[in-house]
Amino acid sequence: MRTVVLINPSSGRGRAAAIAAKAVRRFRVVSAVRVVVAEDAAEFAGAARAAVADDVDVLAVLGGDGAANVAVQACAGARTALAIIPVGTGNDLARALGLPADPLDAARAATDALQGGHRRAIDLGRVVGGERFATVLCAGFDAQVNSRVNRSRLPIGRARYDVAVLRQLAELRAMPLRVEADNVVLDVAATCVAVGNTPYYGGGVPICPDADPTDGMFDVTVVGEISRGDLLRVLPTMRTGRHVEHPAVRTLRARSVRLGGGNGWTAFADGEPQARLPVSLRCQPGALQVLAPAKAKRDGEAA
Repeated sequence: MRTVVLINPSSGRGRAAAIAAKAVRRFRVVSAVRVVVAEDAAEFAGAARAAVADDVDVLAVLGGDGAANVAVQACAGARTALAIIPVGTGNDLARALGLPADPLDAARAATDALQGGHRRAIDLGRVVGGERFATVLCAGFDAQVNSRVNRSRLPIGRARYDVAVLRQLAELRAMPLRVEADNVVLDVAATCVAVGNTPYYGGGVPICPDADPTDGMFDVTVVGEISRGDLLRVLPTMRTGRHVEHPAVRTLRARSVRLGGGNGWTAFADGEPQARLPVSLRCQPGALQVLAPAKAKRDGEAA
């Protein structure tokens, strides 16, 4: 059994570097391990591709959702399984996979799965002509919040998202949006739209609360025209998934989605900028092998 542990030492404001040695020791109990420290994004991506090209059994990534997204590009469609040790701001893919929030506990969960021969195949989203994504692609208000978070110098954690939301409220406005979801066409004045392979974005917000990365479908959440006051009242319900009950919210399910309009909104996926609308998306069933608990536990569920 061969594992490459790929470390982004700057993830989590240096948290990855601080716990790297302990995480590596956990993998060495069950596998031969090679450690790679990547100093920048290009080096990280190249190291991930090289590990998969070498047909290693596991690519274990210490980083946040951005690092996980890079690893997803390399591991998609390959035999190499992705293990995530979450040390970033949002850690939404790790959360969706049911991994513990503590990175060393997540490393233990991954090595337990490796030792037991337990892999899971999950779906991925694909931006046609672009990259794959594992969590949520969004555009509009929420994507603009995401952009603010990426520029923020606040400490990691949920507060970065909450502050970014409040600052972005001043620019809240609905735009004409067309959503084509399989055979359904929806034309609406929209504040934002999210296409979920998994439920979470923004550090644990279940924007697509019923999204299941093993069903071969996207869940789509469209928020229509809404006032700043109404949005402030809806925001707390977004932490529980109850926002889908609001009359301004529409949900759809589809294998393929096209988003148009939005006055040229930029779409973000896995927290990373992708392309300006229009964009077309395809669900790729079972495209990624992961090391994770057999069933992802949703926030609030009993263990």
